[in-house]
Amino acid sequence: MNTSQQVQSLLDFIDASPSPWHAVNSIEIRLAAFQFIKLEETDLWVLCPGGRYYVSRDDSSIIAFVIGQKPLVETGFKIIGAHTDSPGLRVKPNAANAVDGYLRVSVEMYGGPILATFADRDLSLAGRISYKNDTGSITSSLIKFDNVLLRLPNLAIHMNRNVNEEGLKLHKQNELPLILSLTREQLPQPYFVSLLQQQSGIEAERILAWDLNIYDTQKGAFWGAENEFYADSQLDNLASCHAAIEALLDEPALKSDNTLVCVLFDHEEVGSESNKGANGNFLPDILQRIALAHETGREDFSRALAQSFMISADMAHAYQPGFPYAYDPDHKVIVNQGPVIKVNASLRYSSESISEAMFADWCKQARVPYQKYSHRSDLPCGSTIGPIISAKLGIRAVDVGNPLWAMHSIRESAGALDHDYMIRVMKRFFAG
Repeated sequence: MNTSQQVQSLLDFIDASPSPWHAVNSIEIRLAAFQFIKLEETDLWVLCPGGRYYVSRDDSSIIAFVIGQKPLVETGFKIIGAHTDSPGLRVKPNAANAVDGYLRVSVEMYGGPILATFADRDLSLAGRISYKNDTGSITSSLIKFDNVLLRLPNLAIHMNRNVNEEGLKLHKQNELPLILSLTREQLPQPYFVSLLQQQSGIEAERILAWDLNIYDTQKGAFWGAENEFYADSQLDNLASCHAAIEALLDEPALKSDNTLVCVLFDHEEVGSESNKGANGNFLPDILQRIALAHETGREDFSRALAQSFMISADMAHAYQPGFPYAYDPDHKVIVNQGPVIKVNASLRYSSESISEAMFADWCKQARVPYQKYSHRSDLPCGSTIGPIISAKLGIRAVDVGNPLWAMHSIRESAGALDHDYMIRVMKRFFAG
């Protein structure tokens, strides 16, 4: 695929994936097209050299891997990690409330979204519902409302005269609930559940719980005088997920002598502390089971880890010329000028000089430009899964990402060339 086709593939993936559960479902469909076999954690695994496999946990974290032809103790693991979740709004358990003639949906923040960007957008609901099936078991099903269902109308400037000077400030409890409808004769909660029934086909009395995202119904798009940029929701971090999967599905990777792993975690935006987050046992467990399936003993497993490497891919802060004061003047990263190596002395990123140099060398081998980013010293620096996994497994890692504008906005932007650059260097990493 050429550069614009790669970006269009990314936009299509994001638009089909308005929640982490949808993202993993989209990835499973893609993996199945390349004959990957789904494994269950409760089963006994029989893995073959050259085999293609994947396993998901709670339907929103996924690990896909290709078993190398060479013994694991000789090659170690080549790992690319990213995350499936994005900051936003999640629906509360008692979802609907009636206030002054309107039905509103109660929400709370997930992670650190830019709340003002949710105002005056065409919003809807997506995620999963959990219910009791015909056999009496609890199961779940994806749900997505394609129509514009919700809105957060702004307050007119006539009642908020200082909004342009002070910015839009939304009270998280009182002002975030989204308008759904005019008040109905039905009670608010039964009416909300009836909407879930209509959309899913599952009887209301069976629906017991849900995980529902608020998402923007506007599709992703190219923009700029030469279509050199693109915009969509959830670029942080579905863009990295898409790049990682594309690299894994490259023909040389599928025939590699090395054991290749692509791990995409949920819950990065809220600290990774869960059974399916980067600070849980999901990745260590799966790596150990891969080793055990090949009769790799405990000592050889440790030897394999000692020569493993992980690329932790999460988006990076692109320089925005309207706000020059927000950036270190010596570390401005520019869209369409290549992937960014992220460095922080306090180890908010896992990069150190050797891993940094290794990634730079892979970029050169792939004929891809690269940049380096360091946060302003007087601003707190964010973090990601790299330091967590590197510490947990004891493996060398590097934190990288493509330049992104408006990180954590409901509508983020990036450079069209950079997505192809990232895929190319990831392919080179897996092929080496």
